[in-house]
Amino acid sequence: MGIGFMDRWRARHARRPGGIPPQPDEATMAELLAECGLLRELAGDAGVQLDDGVASLTALDQLLPRWRDDPEVSEWLGNDAGLYLGTVLHRTVPGTAWRLDVERDHPLLVLPGDRELDVAAIGHSWADEGSPQLAAAYRAATDG
Repeated sequence: MGIGFMDRWRARHARRPGGIPPQPDEATMAELLAECGLLRELAGDAGVQLDDGVASLTALDQLLPRWRDDPEVSEWLGNDAGLYLGTVLHRTVPGTAWRLDVERDHPLLVLPGDRELDVAAIGHSWADEGSPQLAAAYRAATDG
């Protein structure tokens, strides 16, 4: 899945006095995971503004999947799409939090009721196959 989350965390804190904290706090994870640079760039080029709201998921679902011609772009975009889905859920569903599976260097979204959602896997499926649609994945996560 490209550069791992902890690699990004270490790079961001490499020059911090006192060394790198062993693991980021949840608010810092949310900030880092919301970046989704490639997805935001491609969406912007297509005229879609990602405002971290639910309607933007539908707008992403309507994009023509030109990235599927480039497996390297598709890999990064899938990761970003999943993290963006997680960001929208995190910002709109009270009680949602990020958790890092340290063994896999893999972020998971924990929904109310302690349900864990592997948003990166959903994003990769969306980027590769168009299914599930991001808006549908959001509805499924919030319907319970």
